[in-house]
Amino acid sequence: MDSIQPKTFHDTPLSVLDLAPVNEGTEPTDSFKNSVELAQHVEQLGFNRYWLAEHHNMPGIASSATSVIMGHIAEKTIRIRVGAGGIMLPNHATLVIAEQFGTLESLYPERIDLGLGRAPGSDQATAYALRRTLNMSVEDFPMQVNELQDYFSDNPISRVKAVPGQGLSIPIWLLGSSDFSARLAAKKGLRFSFASHFAPAYTVPALNLYRENFQPSEELEKPYAMVGVNVIAADTDEHAQFIATSLQQQFLNLRRGRPTKLQPPIQDIESEWTPMELAAIKQSLDPRSTIIGDKEKVRKGLESFIAETQADEVIISSQIYNQADRLRSYEIIGELME
Repeated sequence: MDSIQPKTFHDTPLSVLDLAPVNEGTEPTDSFKNSVELAQHVEQLGFNRYWLAEHHNMPGIASSATSVIMGHIAEKTIRIRVGAGGIMLPNHATLVIAEQFGTLESLYPERIDLGLGRAPGSDQATAYALRRTLNMSVEDFPMQVNELQDYFSDNPISRVKAVPGQGLSIPIWLLGSSDFSARLAAKKGLRFSFASHFAPAYTVPALNLYRENFQPSEELEKPYAMVGVNVIAADTDEHAQFIATSLQQQFLNLRRGRPTKLQPPIQDIESEWTPMELAAIKQSLDPRSTIIGDKEKVRKGLESFIAETQADEVIISSQIYNQADRLRSYEIIGELME
């Protein structure tokens, strides 16, 4: 494989990962209005794509019916690509996903992305409620990816046809937080997105595995890796640190097994956790992939992150309680893109 050319901040497209947060004191309806406003905002700022993630039984995340909210966002925007980051494929019949995304692509041509994950997106009880069985295993995920590609092909092998879906060119991405999807994406010649924003320790090894083992395919000639990062930007470093406490509380509550709505920021976050919890949160929210600060600090953080990962694209998650602060955070990043 050709040597990787060093990438810089200005060579690298930036995108948005929206978990459709449900803030304390609000309902999902408010979350969806905020997502539309954010999508329109980042489209004007020049971001490349806008992805939503499938989670279930999570009071603070409203994007469980991912393809439905994707359609809503695509309808309210003009140019930005809209995608799933991702669909947890073992939760679904493959044909249903082919039909849903075939419908989206037919409605919004050349704007739809399909990112696929193999985790349940929640706990085992919720996975059972979704699937009515837990017989799916890790080995089944590659088979499902093959089925999905067949449904989208011009000449499917299956007697069952995806209508709409057949013959449509919908980019498929594999998502991962370990080496499994990195190896599979490389073997199948697919795009790869790594969740560095919550699994930073495995980022570079997974990316190296993907690039070193990549096999060109009809879909992709050379490896293409998008890497997730948390960014919370504000006009002052002090305000950024303050609003970042909502993200820190979210990780703390998840670690305690008590997921909640996204909490408002607090002044004294240090009093909220034990030393053991603090160590675990610092491991998940590593400063290399969780960048918090003013414009200059965020610029340096993103430059360092891109230099380390050599990401072809960076997708940014910003769990911020106040909508005005969230819009401003992406605005600051947009100013850096200029």
